Amino acid sequence: MSPIDPNNKNEREPYVVSGKGYTAVAISAAAKAGEWIKSRQGQVKELGTKTSAQDLVTEVDKGVEQMIRRLILTHYSDHAILGEEGVAPGAAAATAAVEEVRENDFLWIVDPVDGTTNFVHGFPFYCVSIALVVRGELTVGVIYDPIRDEMFVAEKGKGAYMHGVPTQVSVESEFGDSLIAMGFPPDREFAQPVNMAGLQSMLPQIRGIRAGGSAALHLAYVAAGRVDGYWEVGLNPWDCAAGVLLILESGGKVTDTLGRPYDIGTRHIVASNGRIHDYLVKSLVDAEATGYKL
Repeated sequence: MSPIDPNNKNEREPYVVSGKGYTAVAISAAAKAGEWIKSRQGQVKELGTKTSAQDLVTEVDKGVEQMIRRLILTHYSDHAILGEEGVAPGAAAATAAVEEVRENDFLWIVDPVDGTTNFVHGFPFYCVSIALVVRGELTVGVIYDPIRDEMFVAEKGKGAYMHGVPTQVSVESEFGDSLIAMGFPPDREFAQPVNMAGLQSMLPQIRGIRAGGSAALHLAYVAAGRVDGYWEVGLNPWDCAAGVLLILESGGKVTDTLGRPYDIGTRHIVASNGRIHDYLVKSLVDAEATGYKL
């Protein structure tokens, strides 16, 4: 994507990319899906639940995932796709699904609507997330926020961009001056108590905490330097994969909550600008809020 003038808010990189290639397909699929999602806000007719009363799914989630699958398979019929709506609810099912597909040379990881609860309520913080793993390596990551019309794109080794303008993580090095994002997944028995323990430990140490309800967008915001770090226990690969690459290509760092390297099967995530990473991890470890039994 060629650079454009970041000071001209009316000049935007076009979304529907006519060129070939993995990134072009991901951008086009995310843009088309995002526009359709935006057009359906406030018109949800079928509202269901998955793991709990807080884990929502709509006909829009299912329809968008099918749309993205068709667009990808039109170009790459032999590629594997791991999508949220194609996996049974629950952590065990997600883990099993990852192990089943991780050996594929080309694996697309798709979250059709990250932030479904927000979408259902009309709270404007949700997105489409599409990633491509090539022979075990995150290679493409695209997150599209249709409400703000923001397209975040990363390619391994080529940097990350938002509408053609390079994104960079923040330069904050003081933990006490940091703005941190977190999340509350729908699992109220395991993940919520752990995340609450982390919140209680961290809040007195930092400038502030934000919880917008979309893991993918929070990760994109770390990449763009809008927040200095993010953590959440109890995530799935479709929540994280695209955002992880965005952060890495923007100069940041992503690990699990114990500081170990990220893998597409990692469920407990810490992401940051790199400068405050060790503080984040230590705070979670000290609070016994890593999600792991130590």
